[in-house]
Amino acid sequence: MRVIPALVIIFYFAIYTSSQFAAGAKLFSAILGVDYQIALIIGSIVIIGYTLLGGFLAVSFTDVIQGVLMFIALVIVPIYAIFTLGGWDVIAGSANAVDTNFLNLFKTIDGKGVSIIAILSGLAWGLGYCGQPHILARFMAIEKPSQLKASRRIACIWVAITLVASVFVGVIGRTYFKTELGDPEHVFMYMVDGMFPAIIAGIFLSAILAASMSTADSQLLVTTSSIAEDIFKPFINKDANDKQLMLVSRVSLAIVAIIAVIIAWNPNSSVFGLVSYAWAGLGAAFGPVILVSLFWKRMNRQGAISGMVSGAVTVIVWNILESKLPNVSLFGLYELLPAFVISTLFIVAVSKLTKEPEQSVLDTFDEVYEKIKE
Repeated sequence: MRVIPALVIIFYFAIYTSSQFAAGAKLFSAILGVDYQIALIIGSIVIIGYTLLGGFLAVSFTDVIQGVLMFIALVIVPIYAIFTLGGWDVIAGSANAVDTNFLNLFKTIDGKGVSIIAILSGLAWGLGYCGQPHILARFMAIEKPSQLKASRRIACIWVAITLVASVFVGVIGRTYFKTELGDPEHVFMYMVDGMFPAIIAGIFLSAILAASMSTADSQLLVTTSSIAEDIFKPFINKDANDKQLMLVSRVSLAIVAIIAVIIAWNPNSSVFGLVSYAWAGLGAAFGPVILVSLFWKRMNRQGAISGMVSGAVTVIVWNILESKLPNVSLFGLYELLPAFVISTLFIVAVSKLTKEPEQSVLDTFDEVYEKIKE
């Protein structure tokens, strides 16, 4: 119950963190002309530095500042662009000139209907939120259960607005640039650089860096804590004191960060591709366990373990099969969805086939459930 989630976190967070390093490096490379690898090293050193020195509190405070900066940039940029380019009608007309189905939610570029695979894959992303340790850690750090309702609403509103704004950036960017960009992930950077004065552009561009930093530091912190608390202390040195655990955490952070830099070393690394893979792995491994544990007290230890293993492994296997069998339409489905379903089935089946949890566990479930309902 400690080793398996720790290994899953280490594996997928190394990939996830690499995507954040790559995002920051692409920013410096695209706007300042800095060599991608040099930018990658500088950015990773900065993130490692303040995460090492400040820990969870520093990460929480910086995340608030970075989150506000991201929110402001993502909301202002598309609104400003709409007015600058002559209004939404002009943008919509330009988009339709590029492709008549560009703004059609139900048809692809070639005019065919959007497949059920594509729809399910898009919706499946929402399942990933339930199993992201760096997101769940924020809820776990809350002072009292009564604050959960307000924090949930704030988080959902923030995410809804920023995701919608991000879509508008993509739509507007496709019409703002007359030719396709070499790397579509540069669209926000080039739009901001071209539309705003240097000082304002610099502030908005730093929002990209804020996005990568706020995610990377949280992931590094969760990963190193897992190594120290779930592997080192229980199995290597049970009598380890706080000072020793701190040292292990810092060394682990440096090692994981170096691995992430190696993964992101290729300038052609796709930030979206890396995030997609890691999001699926973490979401499928932990999401079903979290959800089932909240709503079904019959789930036991064996069911939880089987769910984590089956979810994490299915993502890997599905991804491999997709690359080996690209013409099989089923494997075009985002791996998070089948892995999530398989993990849930394993949890229920294995829990049913093994003994019930101890009475103390059932009592704790009832106690917590009553607190949440308050």
